[in-house]
Amino acid sequence: MQEMRRSHYCGELRLADAGKTARLTGWVMRRRDHGGVIFVDLRDRTGITQVVFDPMIDQVAHERANQIRNEFVLCVSGKIRGRGEGATNPNLPTGEIEIAVDQLEILNTAQTPPFLIEDDINVAEEVRLKHRYLDLRRPKMQKILITRHKAMLACRNYMSERGFIEVETPILMNSTPEGARDVLVPSRLNHGKFYALPQSPQQFKQILMMSGIDRYFQIPKCFRDEDTRADRQLEFTQIDYEMSFATQDDVIEVTEGLMKRIFKEAADIPIGVPFKRMSYAEAMSRFGSDKPDTRFDMELYDLSDLVVDCDFKVFSNVASSGGQVKGIAVPDGANQFSRRDIDELTNLVAVYQAKGLAWIKVMENGFDSGIVKFFTGETLNAMAERMRAKQGDLMLFVADNPKIVADSLSNLRLHLGRKLSLIDQNRYDFLWIVDFPLFEWNEDEDRYEPAHHLFTAPTDDSIQLLDTDPGNARSQHYDLVINGNEVASGSVRIHRWEIQQKILNNLNISPEEVESRFGYFIEALQYGTPPHAGIAPGLDRLVMLMLGEENIREVIAFPKTQRGACLMTGAPSDVTDFQLEELSIKIDA
Repeated sequence: MQEMRRSHYCGELRLADAGKTARLTGWVMRRRDHGGVIFVDLRDRTGITQVVFDPMIDQVAHERANQIRNEFVLCVSGKIRGRGEGATNPNLPTGEIEIAVDQLEILNTAQTPPFLIEDDINVAEEVRLKHRYLDLRRPKMQKILITRHKAMLACRNYMSERGFIEVETPILMNSTPEGARDVLVPSRLNHGKFYALPQSPQQFKQILMMSGIDRYFQIPKCFRDEDTRADRQLEFTQIDYEMSFATQDDVIEVTEGLMKRIFKEAADIPIGVPFKRMSYAEAMSRFGSDKPDTRFDMELYDLSDLVVDCDFKVFSNVASSGGQVKGIAVPDGANQFSRRDIDELTNLVAVYQAKGLAWIKVMENGFDSGIVKFFTGETLNAMAERMRAKQGDLMLFVADNPKIVADSLSNLRLHLGRKLSLIDQNRYDFLWIVDFPLFEWNEDEDRYEPAHHLFTAPTDDSIQLLDTDPGNARSQHYDLVINGNEVASGSVRIHRWEIQQKILNNLNISPEEVESRFGYFIEALQYGTPPHAGIAPGLDRLVMLMLGEENIREVIAFPKTQRGACLMTGAPSDVTDFQLEELSIKIDA
């Protein structure tokens, strides 16, 4: 074969192309020998085309085709023809045509792969990650990477159209107090000193606003040395942007347009704007979470005032000592959950430090539970009415401090929502959470911590509280939540030095620490900083949600395992003694 250049991709040809000549390149997905005529499914990133080797068409190509095995790399040429009645494959876009091959070149052979290169395979994730170069050949994985590309392309086009300038910021930077552990890199030229990989470009993008860039964006890699889980990786990708002379509403408006553009162009999912908004306080009250899944009901109800004087001491003692008694009503739960089932739910809330899970079934003739005797009929009816519990429902209760109540009931709610199939998996609920607290109290260290980061601006009416009651100060922070997943976090930033100084004072950060960790930033803040605000949607999570994946590793080309390892390359790996000596590092075995 003189020329290897293909004329089409494998997924492009249709019946209208019959009669033309095509040249395809790709991998052998499967080979079938039907009485001397050999059929091969040839695959590339666009799809599959059936190619036919018939000795009546070309004897040489047919003889070579006897050597073909799965994952061989081929270049074939021949005439496109319709498959004929009864021979079409309705499951393939190319299922009405095939190529009668008159030229074949085997570009490379392949060993038998450790698993089939197909979507519906039952193989351990560790095997797939070790042979990721094979796993990525699967049509599903190709679709994921193409969707990710489309999402990034839609982002760049949208941001450019809105006047944003893409600016890259450093990967090697100084260690900053961002909340999670930094990933550190030793410096060979500065012994004993370390770079940190950015948890986000937070300080640099604010510096760009101080530099007059006005509207910045990039799609950066970020790093956090924290335990990985289904929606979190050691390294991840953000869509990062910042705007000068902007308010919270400005950022929200740009973000909603960006989400609409990405979902439509990357996954053909139409979404409506504007998105709903909910305060942090309301979210915690109704759902026990600042990232609630609002695709189903089963909200949390506070019963503390109803049970503060009841005879059930587990409830009354907690309610009278400043704790909370809250509950959820499980639809038709009285008929679906046995005592053993409820014991399993009790074990679930115990993971979140709840000391127990009380229950009452709403029956046709009243209420059923071992604790019913401790309540008056009037109180039981009031509890059911507040929780909107109907006949056949199961009321579940947790009594403890507000944090434990929120953690245990919010996770119980999600567990039951999945177990009882209450969640519409084809629905996308976009929700803004606003009006977050500015500080959180760290009981172990007896001091305030920033609820998000220390450059988040307080609301205008909270500035006076910084001197008198910082615990009640609210921030101009906002999160975007999709189906119970936080996908973006942002805020209006502090642009006045005197406000930033009050924040640092409340956090008990010494002037020496300020100077050593981000003195350059504080200095820059005093040279005419404009009001500015920004946000950073997580690209990995957006793609994961668009494609209905449950694990973020599925939408990253080369992800890390739960222990932060790359099974394909062997990272992290040992280094030589010479390398360590150059860095003045000694490993304590």
